[in-house]
Amino acid sequence: MKIAFDAKRFFHNTSGLGNYSRDLVRIVASFFPENKYLLLAKSKNDRGREILDLPNVSFHPISRGQFSRQLKMGFDAQDLDADIFHGLSGELPLKWSNKPIKKIVTIHDLIFLHYPKFYSFIDRKIYFWKFKNAAHQADLIIAISEQTKRDIIRFLKVKEEKIRVVYQGCHKTFKEIPTNDFLQSVKEKFNLPDRYILNVGTIEERKNLLSVVKALKDTQIPIVVVGKKTHYYKKVEAYIKKNKIEAYFLQNVTMPELACLYRLADIFIYPSLCEGFGIPLIEAHFCGTVVITSNVSCLSETGGPDSVYVNPLQVEDIRAKILHLWNNEEERKRRADKSLEFVQEFNDEHIAQNLIKVYKELI
Repeated sequence: MKIAFDAKRFFHNTSGLGNYSRDLVRIVASFFPENKYLLLAKSKNDRGREILDLPNVSFHPISRGQFSRQLKMGFDAQDLDADIFHGLSGELPLKWSNKPIKKIVTIHDLIFLHYPKFYSFIDRKIYFWKFKNAAHQADLIIAISEQTKRDIIRFLKVKEEKIRVVYQGCHKTFKEIPTNDFLQSVKEKFNLPDRYILNVGTIEERKNLLSVVKALKDTQIPIVVVGKKTHYYKKVEAYIKKNKIEAYFLQNVTMPELACLYRLADIFIYPSLCEGFGIPLIEAHFCGTVVITSNVSCLSETGGPDSVYVNPLQVEDIRAKILHLWNNEEERKRRADKSLEFVQEFNDEHIAQNLIKVYKELI
């Protein structure tokens, strides 16, 4: 098979959609080397360079011009004799020639429909049009969770038989065991306390960090946060200063350093209000760290049976669950060990098999 990908996010996004794109191409190219994988984008950079070094992966610049990604990328894929075009971020090109090609689109979430207050009116309209057009144009849709599948059926009016659920994985770094020396160097670099809870993700209202810091009031438990700051950060910062909470906000953290931060943490906490998947939960599981997360959205799918679940809107519930785990090392280890078993469902080979199964359906 020859599979073409919309690689804009592959090259130009550092988190979320970029990580998904790079991991997907890396996984299928590694486990199914007999196929050819074509990365289509306006330009490339050093991001994902080790994937481009694989003999069956190649970069192809798309035709120049205004809206070339929407209007010309489809023709480019067909001119390359691709059997399948895979839109990795909820989009498909609008124009195609008569040359045969199968189309797949991955839809990650429809959070903007669940929580419209977090998005501008214009963004909501654009997202809805873009996702609905891609969903109806595609021959098959990949949803990254059962929750997203249900949302696609409900909001985009797509028949269930057109959707396949293929879970995401995470970067291989989180599956590797760092040396004690490297762990110690990371702890010293960021001046970390001996014990802390960790939160990873964009510091925005939907991720609900303010509820965590409120839960930490008067507990003397430090928190380490890794994520891009938005205007919501000011609310969190103000509460931390007023209530003298020990908090560390880290920037410019490399992937290997982040893996160490997970492993050094006593607890990973992720009380998001809504997610399409929740990759940080998978990262924490692979790093052997117990997870506290929300009892909403898709998070039970990625959290598994041995994470601890909270009502994300109830600060007292969050506080009680944090204290229970913080004061019980045996319980933390038991849940972390069981979650490490559970997360093997999200290993590379399993995901590769599921992706190729979807591709082969169309050929």
